[in-house]
Amino acid sequence: MNVALRPRGEAPAGMSAEEWAVRCDLAALYRLVAHHRMTDLIYTHISARIPGPEHHFLINRYGVLFHEMRASDLVKIDLDGNVLEDEPQSRKVNAAGFTIHSAIHMAREDLTCVVHTHTSAGIAVSCQKHGLLPISQHALKFYGHLSYHGYEGVALDLDERERLIHDLGPTNKAMILVNHGLLVGGRTIAEAWNQIYYLERACQAQVAALSGGAELVFPPEAVRLKTAAQFNGPNTLSHAQFSWDSSLALIEGQGRDWRS
Repeated sequence: MNVALRPRGEAPAGMSAEEWAVRCDLAALYRLVAHHRMTDLIYTHISARIPGPEHHFLINRYGVLFHEMRASDLVKIDLDGNVLEDEPQSRKVNAAGFTIHSAIHMAREDLTCVVHTHTSAGIAVSCQKHGLLPISQHALKFYGHLSYHGYEGVALDLDERERLIHDLGPTNKAMILVNHGLLVGGRTIAEAWNQIYYLERACQAQVAALSGGAELVFPPEAVRLKTAAQFNGPNTLSHAQFSWDSSLALIEGQGRDWRS
């Protein structure tokens, strides 16, 4: 689908305004992830559910680099992995991406956007037996709110979805895929961006702290719980949206517009 540049709220013919808005925001998220160097060539994935009872969601067309992603590059699929686009044979999606993302979209109605990354820091922490340590303010955002899923190989087996869902649990929005990378979800695209940005920064801080070889300082348990509660309070969505709106300035005017 070749869509000319148009305002975010002006959908192309045959597409709802709601779907077009999700496409534009999701394409922007791909570019922000690229801007912050969280990409792995054409691998890893970000998905977002389209409003409606069908549970259709959007994911990247396999082979498009994140920094070039446009709204029209995203592929609409159903929970069985069927491509719901014209010329589906030319709009391929990654099988492992489908397995991981469909699992979350099937089980967690609250999470409309899912982000999976393979960064150096994220992989490094995923390989550490102690997991994410409560040693930084960024890490304390996830204290008591972080899940872990053991490595089972490249995520091609659909039966792994049940274990992914079980390990994520009913309320957590972030999970470390052991020996693999990071996975987060958000009630909005803005919240998913907030989750992956700070989980990545927490992992970077941990790798840097451990590399120094000095004894680490751990905040008291009461402080850990207080900080986690502060980060996960009632204003979480509004803060995430404020940060999202500001972040978009980082990718404005770079190459072909993401809103095309």
